[in-house]
Amino acid sequence: MQNLLKFLLCLTLAVPAAAQTITHAAVTNSAPPLVTAYVMDDKHVLEPGDVISLQILEDQYPATNLVVTDSSELNAPYIGRISVEGKTCRQLAAELKKSLEKTYYYHATVVIGLDSVNKVRGEAYVAGASGAIHASGKVDILFNKQLTAGEAILMLGGYGEFADEKHIQLFRKGEDGGAKAKTFTINMEEVQKGKADDIMLEPGDLVFVPARLVNF
Repeated sequence: MQNLLKFLLCLTLAVPAAAQTITHAAVTNSAPPLVTAYVMDDKHVLEPGDVISLQILEDQYPATNLVVTDSSELNAPYIGRISVEGKTCRQLAAELKKSLEKTYYYHATVVIGLDSVNKVRGEAYVAGASGAIHASGKVDILFNKQLTAGEAILMLGGYGEFADEKHIQLFRKGEDGGAKAKTFTINMEEVQKGKADDIMLEPGDLVFVPARLVNF
């Protein structure tokens, strides 16, 4: 009789343990692929216009698509507006996990994926006097890629016959919209010889190519 009771007691205790093991195995086998598939980007720094997918696995809800605003912020679940400036998806996931576990969760598994990247950071403009350039227009300034004034001119066809390459003008608006605007003069002949530096463009810059005073 005692042996039978011991057998029944062992059987009763073994069932929950087995169930717990199976549940843990299911989570272990299913969770890593999600993390590998989504939280993989640790190189691209999030920029305005980027779209990410965000999921908190403990909620068991589908991932939510979020767009990085012009102020480099996201409206994160439970937390609200949060800055993503200078952060990658992996860094953002770690930060959100820490914040969520302070107040809302005992343990939070934050999964973030980079769905699409806004490649264009802004536009610069190129103009010139008659005969100084082949075409005027705008050029895109891409994220994670520098663009100089000289490169922008070449992208639109290069210099015209009467271009004054020694006095290229670059006009840059001030942070307040123009009250503290700056003007730079670039000697492209010296730049081409390696004796001077070109200037990296910022969104809103205007590059102007003047004509020589005496054309011959």
